[in-house]
Amino acid sequence: MRTVGTFLLITFLFLFGQYIAAQEEVSVKENIAKLEEKKVEVTNLEKEALKKEVEDINQKLDKEEITFERAQTLKKNAAEKRALNIENKLAIIDNQIALLQRNGNYNLNSETSSLELAIGGKDESGNLLFGVQYKSGNEKNTVYDRRTYGDPVIAFGLNNAIIEGTSIEDTPYKIGGSRFFEIGWAWRTRVFKNSNFMRLHYGVSFQFNGLKPKDNEYFVLNNGVAELDEFPQELDKSKFRMDNLVFPLHFEFGPSKLTQSEDKIRYDIHNQFRVGLGGYAGLNLGARQKLKYELDGENVKDKIKRDYNTSSFVYGLSAYAGFDSVQLYLKYDLNPIFQDAPVEQRNISLGLRFDLD
Repeated sequence: MRTVGTFLLITFLFLFGQYIAAQEEVSVKENIAKLEEKKVEVTNLEKEALKKEVEDINQKLDKEEITFERAQTLKKNAAEKRALNIENKLAIIDNQIALLQRNGNYNLNSETSSLELAIGGKDESGNLLFGVQYKSGNEKNTVYDRRTYGDPVIAFGLNNAIIEGTSIEDTPYKIGGSRFFEIGWAWRTRVFKNSNFMRLHYGVSFQFNGLKPKDNEYFVLNNGVAELDEFPQELDKSKFRMDNLVFPLHFEFGPSKLTQSEDKIRYDIHNQFRVGLGGYAGLNLGARQKLKYELDGENVKDKIKRDYNTSSFVYGLSAYAGFDSVQLYLKYDLNPIFQDAPVEQRNISLGLRFDLD
């Protein structure tokens, strides 16, 4: 029985090996057929690209932007370039077919681990072509047109509140002592394909809005309503802070510098003026109050964390304008700071914003 089992095992392994070899042969033939089809597509795409170049040259000639002699030279150069492109790309595909015929798929994969066959070049306008090009395995992929960038954002400045019937100078909060800080990450995406004048600037940020009451006052909850009251001791410090997680969205406008080469296109907004208009929405993560005072000859620091009936959902309008990565920044909460308050208060901030791009 052991001999019969061994015989059956050897027979199975032999038949399985034959099946794998047959499948490998079929796979190689299929890959070769695909590469033959690519040769036709590469040729057609290069011819289409040449046709477009000639049309562009003729348009410039009709508009008298170039002379007839210059047009002929440009057409000749374009035709020679496209012919060389076809020749080089077809040679690459022919070499790939030769590798397949000689080594099969297995050895092909080991060869291309360090020398990758990339299908998909670009024409002069940056459009994807079904071309063929070799690139080193250690070479990073170059994105032809990066429409989206992501960078840190930091902002800080003065904070206060808009109160119904009260001017900003007469609010119960110190103008110089009340401050805000914001830190987050924002992405910038070009809206239009061939223009960078308008961008979407969006992301996520943590906002910390601080208010420092005047006249030795602090916040208390009276029947669920937050209101200011005089502290029984002399306060060295009274500070109220709200922490928010928000998702800003701005439409950003401004000029940019275009740089273009055969393998990439970039719109650079460094050293350019920019302005952004939009808003934000998010969640109130919590509120806290910090009090410092002296009691019986000892310094006391109270840190009180409670919601103080602040709005759970925050949303507002914001805008910025400036040069390069530094902008003047204004934001205004449309939601009231405290819910159920007899007089509504809305947070407002003015400061500087830095796009760390």
